[in-house]
Amino acid sequence: MNAAAGKPDKVIIVIVSAVALLVIVAIAVIFTRGEPEALSEATPAGVVQRYSTAVIQGDPGTADSYLTESARSFCNGFIQGGPPPSRVVLISTNERTESATVRVSIVYSSQDGLFGSDYETEDRFSLVKADGRWLVDKAPSQLLSCVSSPVKR
Repeated sequence: MNAAAGKPDKVIIVIVSAVALLVIVAIAVIFTRGEPEALSEATPAGVVQRYSTAVIQGDPGTADSYLTESARSFCNGFIQGGPPPSRVVLISTNERTESATVRVSIVYSSQDGLFGSDYETEDRFSLVKADGRWLVDKAPSQLLSCVSSPVKR
């Protein structure tokens, strides 16, 4: 009787061990995921990636270096409100000879409530090529970097 009673205990131990191993692997994958691969700065998507990262990280000097003079002028009269997005996800790129459109999903994360929440919206960047370099000519309002420009109130 003891031999039969011992068998289910071993099965339960194996199942619990397997579940624990899966949980450990899942946690390891989540924490070692790291940053997304950096795209080339010579591409419209790479410029949008660097610009968006600078805005989200609060680095207006770097963000400003990716803007055309026209894009900087959008800040006149603009008052930034609300927290910056938590991330920007590339949807598509339409590259032409001297201009490009980059569609993105702008994601906001909130830790409010029991589980927190994410909300996202789609928008687009317009870029132009100036002196062989891609620059943001129009950015979504949620990602305007207006710190270096005087804001009219």
